[in-house]
Amino acid sequence: MPPVLLTKRIEFAAAHRYIKPEWDEAKNRAVFGPCYNPPAHGHNYMLEVTVSGEVDPKTGMVINLFDLKRVLLAVIEEFDHKNLNLDMSYFKDQIPTSENLARVLWTKLNAQQDIGTLHTIRLCEDEDLYAEVTAADGLDFASVTRRYSFTAVRDGNQGREWDCFVTVHGRIDPVTGMVTDIGALDRLVQDQVVKAFDRQDLCRVIGGEHITGEQLVERIWKSLVSGISLGTLANVHLVQSRDLSFEYAG
Repeated sequence: MPPVLLTKRIEFAAAHRYIKPEWDEAKNRAVFGPCYNPPAHGHNYMLEVTVSGEVDPKTGMVINLFDLKRVLLAVIEEFDHKNLNLDMSYFKDQIPTSENLARVLWTKLNAQQDIGTLHTIRLCEDEDLYAEVTAADGLDFASVTRRYSFTAVRDGNQGREWDCFVTVHGRIDPVTGMVTDIGALDRLVQDQVVKAFDRQDLCRVIGGEHITGEQLVERIWKSLVSGISLGTLANVHLVQSRDLSFEYAG
């Protein structure tokens, strides 16, 4: 029987600041944007841990959820309500970006042999931004996903709000701790997607009598793929409603 994936979510709160002390203020602001602002900013992080394993024929479970929750609580207790820059030795020589924090959490959880095999860690700063590390890619690589929203008219109907999740994958930069420049990504998506489609009739913008979600998500991909400056565009996930979404990965 193939392995089964099980995901558990758990929350904790922490503060961080993106800063390279050896850089001057102009360079810090240029690279890190608002994340550089002193003294720090906080997040209610959502940690999603996915483990892989065989289903135990006696219990019917990959792992006892009580045991998994116990381990997760023990691990995140060290980070909860801490200033990651000032209170955590893990970030003495690296910036506590979501990518780097996810790697630290992976290392600590991977040492817990009684929770099965780690498959994926997703660390959400909020509903609009999360970082992900996987066993398949190793700890030198990560994916970062950012959510953008716009309202557009399709087929002459009333405007609908679309949520567009853009995922960039790549090596975690050892200096900045980031996969991609989020500020540059924001500007790219605003210029190529939000400004192009927001409050517009998709049939007029794209051309055609009927525009499908499949056509729209492919159009968004093509408008972004060559403009990513750091990392590689990995996925565009376009959500039309709670019951319907579309994905394109080139």
